[in-house]
Order: sequence, then C-alpha cells, then structure tokens
Amino acid sequence: MITNEIKAKIRAIVGAENALDSTIECFGYSYDSSFVPMETKNIPQLVVRPAAAEEVSQVMVLANEQGIPVTPRGAASGRTGGSIPLEGGISLSLDRMTKVIEFDEQNMMITVEPGMRTIDVYNYAAAKGLFYPPDPGSWKYSTIGGNVAENAGGMRAVKYGVTSNYVMGLEVVLADGTIIHTGGKAIKNVTGYNLTQLFTGSEGTLGIITRILLRLIPMPKMRNTLQMMFPQLDDACHTIRDMLLTGVVPATAELMDRVSLEAVARYRKLDVDPKVDACVIMEVDGDTKEDLKKQADRIETIAHKNSVLEVQVAASQQESDEIWAIRRGLSSAIGAMAPTRLGEDISVPRDAFPETVRLIRKISEKYKLTIAVYGHAGDGNLHPSVLCDLAKPEEAERAHHAVDEIFAAALSVGGTLSGEHGIGITKRPYITKALGEAGVNTLKLIKQSLDPKGILNPGKIW
Repeated sequence: MITNEIKAKIRAIVGAENALDSTIECFGYSYDSSFVPMETKNIPQLVVRPAAAEEVSQVMVLANEQGIPVTPRGAASGRTGGSIPLEGGISLSLDRMTKVIEFDEQNMMITVEPGMRTIDVYNYAAAKGLFYPPDPGSWKYSTIGGNVAENAGGMRAVKYGVTSNYVMGLEVVLADGTIIHTGGKAIKNVTGYNLTQLFTGSEGTLGIITRILLRLIPMPKMRNTLQMMFPQLDDACHTIRDMLLTGVVPATAELMDRVSLEAVARYRKLDVDPKVDACVIMEVDGDTKEDLKKQADRIETIAHKNSVLEVQVAASQQESDEIWAIRRGLSSAIGAMAPTRLGEDISVPRDAFPETVRLIRKISEKYKLTIAVYGHAGDGNLHPSVLCDLAKPEEAERAHHAVDEIFAAALSVGGTLSGEHGIGITKRPYITKALGEAGVNTLKLIKQSLDPKGILNPGKIW
C-alpha cells in the first residue's frame, strides 16, 4: 500500500503532475503488447514519470525503504508482459527521458536517455552519416531503454548483431537508489565483471537504466532488396545456408512460410502462386552499385541451385519499399486471421531452422491449429504464431499444449526460448527447462545480491 504520505514525498521529487494515482490514469499502465489479458489486479497504485536519474534514485530510495514494488516501463511494446506491474505498486515510466546527452563523432558513439524512440536514435545518427543498426519490428515506437532492457534484436541481426552488440556503457539506478556507471568509451575494457552486459537483457529486474552509451558504425552508402519464391521451405533455408557458407552476408534475410504468405495475400488482396511454399526477402548493402550487383548476382546464382521459382531484384526505391511492405505488414496480417494470436519467439542454430519448422508443422497438425512461421532465417530466430480463439476453452487448451511443444522443439534442436523478446511473464514456466535448476538458481543469486527485497519488476523471468 502506498500511503498518501509516500505519494506526497514522490510528488515532491517528480512534480505533482508526474505522479498519477487515479484508477483511469493508472489503468493505461496495466498492460503491454503481449497477449497477457488485462486484469484489474495489474493496475499500479501509482504511475511515476521522472525526468532525471537523480529523481529515479530518490524514488527508489523511498520504494526500497517501504518495500514498494517498482515496474520500469518504456513504450510497453514488449511481447512477454515485462512491463506489466503484477504486484501493483509503482509503474515507473521513463517516457520523459528522451534527450541525446552527447554525440561523440570522433569516437563514433552516442549517449542517450532511455525514453528516446529507437528510430530517433537511428535517424539522429544517420543525419550525421553514422549507423545504429538494431531495428526491432517495433522500432518506430519502442524506446531504446526498453530495447536494452530486453536486448532486442531485429531484421539486421544476421549481419550486424543485436542491441547488446552496440551497448558500450550504462548508467543504472539500483534497487536501493544507488547510481552506478558501467563500461565506457574504451573499445578494450576487461576491468572487473562485465556489468554492462549483465544489465542488458535483465528485463528491469536488476536496475533501472537511465543513460545508455551506444557505439555507431559508418552508414552503408547503398542498399537494395531481393525477393525470392521457393517451391519448398527447405530450398529457401538451404539458399540462406549456402549463401552464408560462401561468405555472402546480407543485412537481412527474412523467411515467410506458406501460411504467412497467405495471410499477407488476404490482407493486401494479392494472389500467391500455388507452387510457392516459402518466400525469402533479403537486403544487401555496400558502398557502390557494383558492390550491390555483385552480392545480388551471387545470391541469385545460389538460389537457382536451390530450385528458386522467382527472383525479383528491386529496380527502384519504390520497388524495394513495396517488397518490404509485405514483410513489415506481416504481423498485422497474421493477427487478422484469428481472434487470438499467440506470437512466440524462439531461436535455434541456423542449420536447425528447417527441422524446427517441420517440427512446428507437425505440432500444427497434431493440435489442428493454424501456425504461421516467419522469422529472421539468417540468424535462426523464428516467430511461430499460433492462431486460435482463447475464448473457447477446448481450443485454448490445445493452443497452450501447442506452445509447450514449440518450446520443447526449440530446446530439442539446441535452441533457446527467446531470441529477442525476453522471458517476462509468458515464458516463465519454461525457463528451468532451458537453463536447468542450477542455472536459474545462479540468476536468483545475482538478483538477490542487487535487489534483496525483490522490489524491482517482481514476478518476471522465473
């Protein structure tokens, strides 16, 4: 229970207008972009919107003294329920912390506040000729702080890696209000434990990120897009494998199965050739037109060796945009196919990609449910989407069994539960299977040492 006295102290820290306690205002902070249902028990007692690390620190001192749960929040674009305040308390929104603190061109680094939108980080760097590559599908509205907290991925991961590959240092407020700084601008840094990587992907359970130092790279001068249609899913996967083995690394390599293509076709009123079973969309980048043509020619040659039915190399920016519109509209198209979409996120070794998709197709047949499969084939990250109606108890039971078996399939081929969405609430039941009891206990020991009262984002990960 947050008393009126505590509320008054918090309002004195962040300003009265930035500490909200009416039910209707707090309701908007009780859910996120996951399929976790909205429940009144998840409405926070207080929404706090600090503007600086010092304010976050003072709020945490009070919360720690009083044992008040605190759930950090960015744009609530997470897909696993990570920003849902399961135990009420404070929803700590970082949406007012949106500034670029420093742009260091000489060292190719940028320091930003956590509430800045990811696409704004990209655009700020791009305007100065530099490149921040991670591009999660939500990058137009997700925040960079949320991306770091979840270690978000994106379509460019096959060539450029994920968020953690670009985080050089952090400012973090711990559960007791202590402010620490990790990492720095030195490229080589092995002083002590790597706390930067520990907090990256910790889902707001170990500390609240209030400042982020990111490295940037030179912006590729040119890009182009290829779309390839295959008669068999294996042909598409083999093309990606052969391409990587021969040293051709596209910026993106996105795969869509037949169900995904039918969803897009229905959504955009298009026809799909009945002979097509899978589609691959790739982006290549480089410094010259010759670079792009050389890469496209090599990819096309490899695709023809794997029975490709059709190759389209974009001849203009408009054609490129039209191809990418198919992929970027995919999530909405699949979501429109059923009352409920259980969108999952598993990651497997690249060579296990075809086998994993076959296992998922067997699960689809076993439970008589439509499961669309698409994902970042170049890095082994799949997004199986189980289409169902959870309002029907029998169908809901089959859907949950199907999800159980999808995770089991990922683990059986040496994969893991998440490539970019984190564990949050929705994957808690599976984490011991993935990490083992000793592994989970080790995580809990780290949590205990940094947050002994367990007030930071309780109920997540395990």
